[in-house]
Amino acid sequence: MNDSFLIVVFTLLLGLAGCGESKSTTPKPAPGEHAESGGKTQSVAIDPGAARNAGIALSTSGPASLKQTLTLYGIVQPNAERTRTVVARFPGVVKSVNKTLGEHVQAGDVLATVESNDSLQTYAIKAPQAGTITARNVNTGEAVAEQALFTITDLGTVWVDLSLFARDTTQVRVGQEAVIAAVDGGPTAKGKVVWLSTLGSAATQSRSARVLLDNAAGLWTPGLYVVGEITLGERPVALAVRSSALQTLDGGTVVFTASDNHYQARPVQTGASDGTLTEIVSGLEADTPYVSVNSFVIKAEIEKSSAEHDH
Repeated sequence: MNDSFLIVVFTLLLGLAGCGESKSTTPKPAPGEHAESGGKTQSVAIDPGAARNAGIALSTSGPASLKQTLTLYGIVQPNAERTRTVVARFPGVVKSVNKTLGEHVQAGDVLATVESNDSLQTYAIKAPQAGTITARNVNTGEAVAEQALFTITDLGTVWVDLSLFARDTTQVRVGQEAVIAAVDGGPTAKGKVVWLSTLGSAATQSRSARVLLDNAAGLWTPGLYVVGEITLGERPVALAVRSSALQTLDGGTVVFTASDNHYQARPVQTGASDGTLTEIVSGLEADTPYVSVNSFVIKAEIEKSSAEHDH
């Protein structure tokens, strides 16, 4: 055999031996680097100070009760049980009016003075309770007899009358909790159903479900429209997270779990939800810390890291 033939054969044998080797082109992530799945970054590290500044907050997954609620609309009304009409004790002529519409008064404050037609003596008309003057129907020099001179309303509590339609009447009962919210995105407050009307309205084809609200802060003004969420019942679930924790990443629903300053996307399957809490069917264990507030910040950081990786 000549030397050229031997060189060709030796080269072919080396090539066949190399075909059996396996080479990996994907390096393992070092500790602290972004974990990846399918070429997409699935976790990110955020400095604790930056996380606080971004308003990121954590909760722990676990059992919960989902509320079944009914949404109703209504209007704020004065508490009629805390409204008093003031009249003159004896017919006469008004000598002075001391209080104006909208003014707050204390029990015993002098509202006006009247000179009696019979005795010609002047007597004081006093506030029977503390509250706000919501009606004033008298001026100095006028003759008064039995008409209402003032209306005083204690606005420390108010009524919310919600419209309850026939299809929902069997679900609502006195004592159920309700969350009332202003329709313009203003304040919210909790109260209880204290009364259900026995008569319906022909104009609206509805009954009233009345909720009593504390109004010590003066946030609820009679005459304004509100929306109410009445709690009809609760259903326990084995595992739930706050609905604000859920984000969509790579076409799926995820929860961002937290360990020290690292946040990991965990794909989850969700079940029932009451708006505030959402049942987790699979993908997450109980007692797992997760991002419950401003989870979109974590999503944005992960998407940013994925974009940088692609380039």
